[in-house]
Amino acid sequence: MKTFIHSNFLLQHKIAERLFHEVADQLPVIDYHNHLNPDFLAENKRFENIAQMWVTSDQYKHRAMRINGIPENDITGNLGDKEKFMRWATTLPKTMGNPLFHWSAMELKGVFGIDKLLSPENAEEIWSICNAKLAEENLGMTEVLKKWKVETLCTSDDLLDDLTAHQQATATQSGLSVWPSLRSDSMLAFQQTGFKDWMQKLEVVSGIEIKNLVDYQTAILNRLDIFSGAGCRLSDHALDSGFVFKPTSVKIANALFQQVINEENLSPLELIGLQSYMLNFLGQEYAKRGWIMQLHIGAYRTTSSRLRNLAGPFGGFAGIGNPTDMDSLFRFIDSLDKNEALPQTIIYNLNPNDNAAFATLTGSFAEDGLAGKIQFGPAWWYNDHFEGILEQLKKLASFGMLSHFIGMTSDSRSVLSFSRHEYFRRVLCNMIGDWVAKGHLPDNFEWLAALVKGIAYENIHKRLKTELSQIEK
Repeated sequence: MKTFIHSNFLLQHKIAERLFHEVADQLPVIDYHNHLNPDFLAENKRFENIAQMWVTSDQYKHRAMRINGIPENDITGNLGDKEKFMRWATTLPKTMGNPLFHWSAMELKGVFGIDKLLSPENAEEIWSICNAKLAEENLGMTEVLKKWKVETLCTSDDLLDDLTAHQQATATQSGLSVWPSLRSDSMLAFQQTGFKDWMQKLEVVSGIEIKNLVDYQTAILNRLDIFSGAGCRLSDHALDSGFVFKPTSVKIANALFQQVINEENLSPLELIGLQSYMLNFLGQEYAKRGWIMQLHIGAYRTTSSRLRNLAGPFGGFAGIGNPTDMDSLFRFIDSLDKNEALPQTIIYNLNPNDNAAFATLTGSFAEDGLAGKIQFGPAWWYNDHFEGILEQLKKLASFGMLSHFIGMTSDSRSVLSFSRHEYFRRVLCNMIGDWVAKGHLPDNFEWLAALVKGIAYENIHKRLKTELSQIEK
């Protein structure tokens, strides 16, 4: 009897099988956006049990368990690790149709060699097998990443973070390069609780007393230089649902920032104005440094106040917001482009209704001699399921140029979730095989292999890895 996760899983055509096995599966992985802890990577963290590695920090699983009626205490509370694993075992069989069903089966097979599908009936057995392998094979984070062929990964780091762990991980974990990327939200969080404390810490790490907007920008530039020196090549902004861009003069921005210094509340329009000014400033600075600017757009994060209080702001219960205000997005990008200060940019949408608009945008701001300057980012968050990945690829192919696409990211805090690269590659190869079978593409293996190589590895390698290699030297 064929196991569920077999060598040709999701591959329905002979050409798809060739493309995956001979091309895609032979390539290393560059994961340019994830949320792994760099300290864990530097020490090659080892987990006491499979629950700690697989369940307790995975918000995707937490969300599914809530939908399945599992009490919050049994998900994020003080219940023991084994009991939390057992709650996940009762939930997984009910996720059929959700990508978690596929991913979980791939993770058990790919890392632990387990062909069985986790269920309440075999949970005790699988708990024991996984824990024995963790102990016997000394499976730390680095060993797991190597099973997924990970060559380079870029973590998500705050402006104030110490970056020595990235350097330690790169120096000590053979065959793996770990680089920071800048999560930029703190710099624009002017009205959020804790911003004053964050800014005081910025004064300490930069050595610059912040009395006005110029001081604030100077302190930020100090830290951007530190990030560049540590190999950072990417920034990331979470532009949540309702993102609005309003061009703002330096005079007005100075006055608004002074209100922040004085701990005076800004009106919603004033806050938009100050954030817009800083977005433009930061975009220019990213361009000067040759960074890639990532924009994750469309999350609606303030859903359940009760769950937020119980599990924290990143508990896996955010929703999909309204379609993006394309006028604001175009104005923001154009505010940089018209001054020849637009960095390479990746735009991600959470609302799938934005797919066509985002794919079309990739052709709206081109640069002589630079292919694919604006990227429609891979299917993100609630879209990175089988149909969502297909939809993103098809829209990009229809409205842009699929051949310049830079491929998948894990966007996860779980080391096991790097299975998503293999999942993506299987979906990609099968889609191309399906197009060949229908006569939509020529049956020319050389051309098709070049397309797969570019998307799965070479495009992001050329854009990112070459510069990182120069820094390593």
